[in-house]
Amino acid sequence: MSLIARNLKKSFWQGKNEIPVLKGVDLELEVGETVAIVGASGIGKATLLHCLGLLEKADSGEIFVDGEEIGSLFDERALDCRKKKIGFVFQFHYLMSELSAVENVMLPLLIQNSSKKEATAKAEDYLNRVGLSHRLFHLPKELSGGEQQRVSIARALVHEPKLIIADEPTGNLDPATGQAVFDILVEKALSMNTSVVMATHNLTLAKSMKRTLSLSEGRLI
Repeated sequence: MSLIARNLKKSFWQGKNEIPVLKGVDLELEVGETVAIVGASGIGKATLLHCLGLLEKADSGEIFVDGEEIGSLFDERALDCRKKKIGFVFQFHYLMSELSAVENVMLPLLIQNSSKKEATAKAEDYLNRVGLSHRLFHLPKELSGGEQQRVSIARALVHEPKLIIADEPTGNLDPATGQAVFDILVEKALSMNTSVVMATHNLTLAKSMKRTLSLSEGRLI
């Protein structure tokens, strides 16, 4: 399994009032499996993905990534696991505006102390894989929305993670561009045997995944 989550619980507080969001989520992803998570706005899909991706700490429960239990720790080991084994694609690309496309894609590798030469070569390779070999040195503001999201996909994949967390990755794009970006994400991830868990409101895209789960009343069904 690339991901196992057991009995994840997460609440937020408004003053003295506890608002439970995740009430015991269980999820298993096989290596190379794609799973869509659907549900109403505000139901907790983003919270779930943030917990699975170690961006937020669940209140309780276990998370195993590539066989390593890291959800209960949220320390340097968990951070190291996130840097090495998890890639992220969000609705908004979050590219560094002052960096070129290739420099943005290099970042995960440089964080892992790869040499600049190695990081550059690999970043160029992955931008080529998503069809942007002609945009290597363009700044984000010089790219279309679809191109920016393809840069973010290359950035998510460049360190060859075991798991991709995708939060509404096509939500800010028109339908045709969104479908193209989705196809690139899934195709490239599957070619690397990388698992994908994606939250989306787009039921057409969700049906293209191997499994579709609905988040309802704090649990996946």
